[in-house]
Parts: sequence; structure tokens; C-alpha cells
Amino acid sequence: MSLNWPTYGLGNVASYQASTQPFLTSSLHVTGSSPLEIKFPAVTKFVTVTNTLPGGATNVPLRVGFSRNGILATENTNYFVLNNNESYEGNFSVTSVFLYSDSTLACSGSVMAGLTNILPERLADNWSGSLGVG
Repeated sequence: MSLNWPTYGLGNVASYQASTQPFLTSSLHVTGSSPLEIKFPAVTKFVTVTNTLPGGATNVPLRVGFSRNGILATENTNYFVLNNNESYEGNFSVTSVFLYSDSTLACSGSVMAGLTNILPERLADNWSGSLGVG
């Protein structure tokens, strides 16, 4: 006889209704030479990304995506861009986010997320950068 105990997963509504564990990293140095991957220790409920360069400084756009392929795309771009002093929050279930300077100049940023109790391996793979997901 075996008991199949339910485990937390993407379809577990309670995981998204409960308060999240905070995750914050800042003072990120982002260049245009290689994407910077921020890995989360659990699947997120929400993610907030900020381009922390001041509004009055030379604008250095920050690319934000959900895969290396998506953020490096030159056609059918699968990322969004934040200009200096802009931020964006979205309700995304992801295990990592990728940042990339959209310029030859370096950029700075911060990432804040709310972590669920869902382990990263329960999300088979972070998005691949295909089919409009980046």
C-alpha cells in the first residue's frame, strides 16, 4: 500500500494565496557583453525589476527577459526594456530572470520577488525564449 501525498506545484492555489518570502538583490552591474541571470531559490509569485540609474543621467536601457535566448534575440524580441529610473512589476511564475544592457555602457539594476513555497524543480524549465516567451 502506498500513500501519494500531494506536493506543492504550479497548480496549487494556496501557494499563490499565501504571503510570499521576500527576495531582493540590488546594486547589480549589468553589461552588454553577457546576460546576467538572477536565480531564485523558489518559484516566484511576482517579480519587480528596476533600472536604478538616475533619471538625469545618460539613458542606458535595461533589457529584462526570462531566458538567455529571449534576451539576446535580434528579431522577434522576447524581452522588455526599462529606461533609467523605471521599474516594472509582473505576476510571473519563474525560477530566474535575465538582465542585459541594451547599450555599450553598463547599467545598474535591482530585482525584488515574492517567493512561493514551490521548489524550482517543480517548474520543469524556465522559459526557453521561444514562442513569444523571453
